[in-house]
Amino acid sequence: MRSSLSPREIVSELDRYIVGQARAKRAVAIALRNRWRRQQVQGELKDDITPKNIILIGPTGVGKTEIARRLARLAGAPFVKVEASKFTEVGYVGRDVESMVRDLVEAAIALVRDEEMERVKGRALEAAEDRLHELVKGGGRSSAPRLSDADREKFRAQLDAGTFDDTTVEVEVQDQGLTFVRNFSGQGLEELGVNLQDLFKGFPGQGRTKKRRAPVRDALKLLEGEEAGRLVDQDRVTRDALKRAENDGIIFLDEIDKIASREGGKHGPDVSREGVQRDLLPIVEGSTVTTKYGPLKTDHVLFIAAGAFHVSKPSDLIPELQGRFPIRVELEPLTGTDLVRILKEPKNSLLKQYTALLAVEGVTLTVQDDAIDELARLAQQVNERSQNIGARRLHTILERLLEEVSFGAGDGGQKDVRIDVPFVRLRLADLVKDEDLSKYIL
Repeated sequence: MRSSLSPREIVSELDRYIVGQARAKRAVAIALRNRWRRQQVQGELKDDITPKNIILIGPTGVGKTEIARRLARLAGAPFVKVEASKFTEVGYVGRDVESMVRDLVEAAIALVRDEEMERVKGRALEAAEDRLHELVKGGGRSSAPRLSDADREKFRAQLDAGTFDDTTVEVEVQDQGLTFVRNFSGQGLEELGVNLQDLFKGFPGQGRTKKRRAPVRDALKLLEGEEAGRLVDQDRVTRDALKRAENDGIIFLDEIDKIASREGGKHGPDVSREGVQRDLLPIVEGSTVTTKYGPLKTDHVLFIAAGAFHVSKPSDLIPELQGRFPIRVELEPLTGTDLVRILKEPKNSLLKQYTALLAVEGVTLTVQDDAIDELARLAQQVNERSQNIGARRLHTILERLLEEVSFGAGDGGQKDVRIDVPFVRLRLADLVKDEDLSKYIL
């Protein structure tokens, strides 16, 4: 667990991206801190301390997924998001619920590998520069003598100055070979301990290199990536990733309300829903799942479930599964004031995103405060008239508002765009008034 932040600090970090929902933030902050606390516990008791899984209850667009995603990013934890309802679809069988655990391991492998690649980045760059310098000189060796500090600085200065911008070199890169093997989907093959990539390693073309001509700057990136791959210990990556997934992994089960049996129904699709719950139960309780990287225990994986529960309720889940989600937090529907704050406050707010996008074209976007209030009011109005999709309504409102500006920005149009209340009403008022049309467009 990388994060040793206190619950108050965790909530403060979440506040930078998510507006409101204080109770949900407190619940996930305590859950995250408890994982760190468990790591500090000594003795046998450490293995008996299991995560307190959480159910987030609330309508769409209020921040359920974003809370879980930001929590995982804050902790540097492997994270996967799974739609629970997909396990009720035709073609899925019970054991396929284990695929979420395999996806978690893949996420952990990618996370640890990226960290290791970053750790060896300096050495990889130097080795790549050595090889590139040899290629630029006309040598063809895959390895090259190490440059002196003076020669390296001189070579880097030449690269920065663009001396070799018009030069191409021939680089040897790993031949991926049989690409169809990587795209072949065989559900459950991991259970047999079969890894098709390993199976075909002895085939012609596997493990070989091929030559590719590339500009010097592109060649440096290719060589740097290859050198970093050589420096990274793959066995260590696998071991650390499995450990990270077991102790820090977070699985977000969305739409869990879709697998709850309604009013005790036992016929038709409800049987499938209850079957999915019973298949999920051993994974949430703690079991060992076979993956192609090795077995993974789910005893200490944190499960965060979410659902609107419009038709069903948490008590419609089977009792055994209810008991594995002891913490339940109800998220509040967003008000007009919340929508104003969402447009203004988060570090990655939509307005900041649009401002950055248009700035690329040399367009300066200025949005007045009263225009933001008007945008929030119109979004709230459409949510009340049609389906309430929470903050997601702001995406469609803003896209409609800035459609003309975005379309003309690439043609050298207006460079200073000021959004005020008349501008907002001109672009959106007629559409919002037409209730039937807004159901389709907004």
